[in-house]
Amino acid sequence: MRNRYLDLLRALAIVRVVVYHVTGWATLTLVFPAMSVMFALAGSLMAASLDRSGPPAVGRRLRRLLPSLWVLAAVFVPAMLLTGLPLTPKVLLWAFPVADPPANYWGALALSVIWYLRDYLWFVFASPVALWLFRRAPWPTLLAPYALLATIEFGLFPAAPTVLREFGLYFGAWLLGFAHHDGLLRRTANRVLVPAALALGVAGAAWIATHPGPRGYDLNDIPLGNALWSAAFILVAIGRAPASAAWVDRSAVAGRAVTVLNRRALTVYLWHMPFVVALTPLVDVVGWSHQDPVGLAIRVVLVFALVGAVTAVVGWVEDVAARRPPELFPGGARPEPRTRTGAGAGAGTGAAAGRPVPAGASPVPVSPAPAGYDRAVLPAPRAPEEHTLKLSAR
Repeated sequence: MRNRYLDLLRALAIVRVVVYHVTGWATLTLVFPAMSVMFALAGSLMAASLDRSGPPAVGRRLRRLLPSLWVLAAVFVPAMLLTGLPLTPKVLLWAFPVADPPANYWGALALSVIWYLRDYLWFVFASPVALWLFRRAPWPTLLAPYALLATIEFGLFPAAPTVLREFGLYFGAWLLGFAHHDGLLRRTANRVLVPAALALGVAGAAWIATHPGPRGYDLNDIPLGNALWSAAFILVAIGRAPASAAWVDRSAVAGRAVTVLNRRALTVYLWHMPFVVALTPLVDVVGWSHQDPVGLAIRVVLVFALVGAVTAVVGWVEDVAARRPPELFPGGARPEPRTRTGAGAGAGTGAAAGRPVPAGASPVPVSPAPAGYDRAVLPAPRAPEEHTLKLSAR
């Protein structure tokens, strides 16, 4: 049975990411470190999948992840090729992004969120071995990504490749998801977990305050502070997650919204940034600046409306990838299974109703019928060339 509290966390994380990319408010990254929360929840789900299926869970996870990317690529890759992106073998990375796929001058920002799928793929590949190690040496395994990130940030490994940097930054959150799934966080007493969260939070806050980035105290520009602050947040928000949260569904509207955002999380995440980038020059024309609260509110509403429209068109791909019946808007009431009635079904219905079946008669079986990142500012135009998607939107 799904934990609706975790569903709520994922829904809030998706909303926070979209609002942050529209507004550029660095404070949002501190209040809710959404990307780390999403990786922690994904790690918990991955551990559960590995327990159910073993290593084949890797293939199943990729099957659920990649189709939504392919739909996005089917729209934007041809458009980038027509506007100057060279056709090289690197374009194939749009089908399987184990590295940053190429993009032209406008696609580099509009599609910059692909970094999340790149990291997700690597974390999925590493999970069978990482879970094996975690269950034999949980604390050393948990600390390893943070130690790796510290060596990079302190200049001991300055030429670290992107993959290692991302393991240091976000794989710790993924492993905390393992700890959640295995009950390690739940079994940790408050006298241990709370001081640990406070220590991580204080260390993260101190690093953030003394190492501001180009946008101030934006966690996306301060990797070590990001990792420590996020770990503290996860220990509290997920480590003390309730076993259930029926109150999420007391409001039908709120419950449906949480369900839709969970079932369409990948679609919303992949498609929102192109709309943020596309709307920026348009709304600037009419004076809706980032300093204007009304203008910001209008931007947010417009982006969510456009994302909602495209989600209605292509979101069903997530259902197909998960081998669920495709739905336009998930979470609606499904028709109850019906039983056959009328001639030829009388004996079965009679028996079901408690009426005796005549001697010598065979009951007729009755089968149920099938149930019905930063501010999005377009770069100045320049000559067409190939770019690589960088970590600019989180």
